[in-house]
Amino acid sequence: MYLHLGSNIAVPAADIVGIFDLDNCSTSRITREFLRSVEEEGMVINVGNELPKSLVVCCPKGSWQRVYISPLASSTLEGRLLSGKIE
Repeated sequence: MYLHLGSNIAVPAADIVGIFDLDNCSTSRITREFLRSVEEEGMVINVGNELPKSLVVCCPKGSWQRVYISPLASSTLEGRLLSGKIE
């Protein structure tokens, strides 16, 4: 099963490590350092051109970690996962 993150981007639900509200988590120094690090390593994927609202951390088996910046609210993404409304 896949979770749609916006702009025709979907990730396997099993690969998701966490879904975070970008406004809340970006106030932490540790989170900012993490984002800077993964961006330097080319692991950040921006989903669409709209205002980013959430951060989805994925770790596919046998692959490098990926961080998706999504225009969808973290509560929307979480609701999709919990309700089973994932593609």
